[in-house]
Amino acid sequence: VVNLLGISITVLFTLLLVFIIVPAIFGVSFGIRKVYMKTLLKIFQWATLRIERGAKEKNHPLYKPYVNGIIAKEPTSLEEEIKEIRRSGSGKALDTPEFELSDIFYFCRKGIETIMDDEVTKRFSAEELESWNLLSRTNYNFQYISLRLTVLWGLGVLIRYCFLLPLRIALAFTGISLLVTGTTVVGYLPNGRCKEFLSKHVHLMCYRICVRALTAIITYHDRENRPRNGGICVANHTSPIDVIILASDGYYAMVGQIHGGLMGVIQRAMVKACPHVWFERSEVRDRHLVAKRLTEHVQDKSKLPILIFPEGTCINNTSVMMFKKGSFEIGATVYPVAIKYDPQFGDAFWNSSKYGMVTYLLRMMTSWAIVCSVWYLPPMTRQPEEDAVQFANRVKSAIARQGGLVDLLWDGGLKREKVKDTFKEEQQKLYSKMIVGN
Repeated sequence: VVNLLGISITVLFTLLLVFIIVPAIFGVSFGIRKVYMKTLLKIFQWATLRIERGAKEKNHPLYKPYVNGIIAKEPTSLEEEIKEIRRSGSGKALDTPEFELSDIFYFCRKGIETIMDDEVTKRFSAEELESWNLLSRTNYNFQYISLRLTVLWGLGVLIRYCFLLPLRIALAFTGISLLVTGTTVVGYLPNGRCKEFLSKHVHLMCYRICVRALTAIITYHDRENRPRNGGICVANHTSPIDVIILASDGYYAMVGQIHGGLMGVIQRAMVKACPHVWFERSEVRDRHLVAKRLTEHVQDKSKLPILIFPEGTCINNTSVMMFKKGSFEIGATVYPVAIKYDPQFGDAFWNSSKYGMVTYLLRMMTSWAIVCSVWYLPPMTRQPEEDAVQFANRVKSAIARQGGLVDLLWDGGLKREKVKDTFKEEQQKLYSKMIVGN
């Protein structure tokens, strides 16, 4: 038994080395993951057809009725809507600027509409699927259809937990170990082209191994627009693995808060080989200090582009929310990047309010795959007449348009915080202006 176990481990390690680790070092692929993805797609299609046929035979609803917004209406101003309410209620128009009791109905209706069709809160939960992806019962009112589907689901559980999970954990451990060891060794070399060359390839190699640990299938578009030294790369943020997705195709200086534990060990090793920008917890709150550190970095055109996620939190990949203006005040060239995940193979969104990091990574490593597309957009610079907020919104709109995402003005901080009083006061000011004038 011991000899058999030893032979099995040797064969597994050899296969990992030949088919995954060595190709990752040289940045090549044998196309195994793409064949795997196409096979999954055929299985999903068969399962979907079988489910639809079974649902039709049993005459029960299968999918949630999808509408793009529960309440559809033409955009109108507060004053116009209150005028309409007054006309329908008392026959009076807004001839004299005074309060009427019927005005209350406007705010009641607006509140109910907002509760029913909240475009913010639903961005912080997993994106709904139209069909079952054999990971969980994501269908509306899912019912037992056939023995073959149930057996297929059970077989999928065995494959994901008994084969893919151990394989992915081994790859992740290999990638992280090589990253810590490689960057620590490179950090002892004197500064120069040799150190920069080795650091770049150590980072790329380790990130590519980590990408394979997630069975990530990534399609990069317009690679001629990849970020260059002295610039800032900004992207929409769905998951912590966004960093791995981008860094496996480019060489970046990371920006972030200093952590403890395993993450702290990795950060300290990485900064020895590459000029990453790590902040203490107290420094992160000082916006001017952060801006100064970033400005000093981008002014040196020999330094790597900085990778930043201006939303500041993870959104469920259906929309792009407000970009914080700090990254756009520096005056550097901005390289926008749009990332769009395919949720039918696995949900990449990290709902940090619901799952811890360990639970999240376990969910990622027990999904079928992580499939996504990355678009490098042309570089953008701040126009003379633009302020930082306008520039940030222009970049955000370009990312949303390319990635097929909804462009929202709301702050992603609403994921954990209450709506700021300024939003409430804005409605009060509009009504007061209508009643008492300027």
